[in-house]
Amino acid sequence: MTTAEPRRPDLARELIARAAQSAAHRTKRIRNQLNAVQLGQGRHTDHANTKILGRILADHDWPGHRLVGPRGARAAWSIALHSDDDPAFQRAATTLLGRAVQAGDALVQHWAHLHDRALITSGRDQEYGTQLLLSADGIELCPLSAPASVDARRATVGLPPLAVALKAVRRRYTPDSSADEAPTVVLAGAA
Repeated sequence: MTTAEPRRPDLARELIARAAQSAAHRTKRIRNQLNAVQLGQGRHTDHANTKILGRILADHDWPGHRLVGPRGARAAWSIALHSDDDPAFQRAATTLLGRAVQAGDALVQHWAHLHDRALITSGRDQEYGTQLLLSADGIELCPLSAPASVDARRATVGLPPLAVALKAVRRRYTPDSSADEAPTVVLAGAA
């Protein structure tokens, strides 16, 4: 990866701002702090972010480290990851991100998370165990193909063993005793 200034700092700023706004909204949603109008606004924002990222992908391919810097690339990944209402877009973004990884312009861990998310939103089992469900009952792993070999697959993309990742995520998302009931939310957190 490069540490040089990104070629398009303007795109980096836009991606970072959009991803930060969405992350703040998701945090409130997870904590059950949003009303119905705010939930709808969040879905609209995710849809708008998908469209903006789609235009960037059409114009520049995947916005990797060279184009938008590491923070901008992470923001683009986050936007693609949360484009659940457009599974075809997620699959296309996964392909472009995979090419950027092969070119040394993006992180393979980001690709693994997006690959798993695209599988889940398409109704298939994930491969790397990065996608989780947060519900009133706690945190559960989304369906996983070939669970016996998941740690070997995770190692190939630089992810820690699943048990270690799940422990960290459960610690981070321990239910707040003051919350009445947590909504069911898909998390992308088993790093």
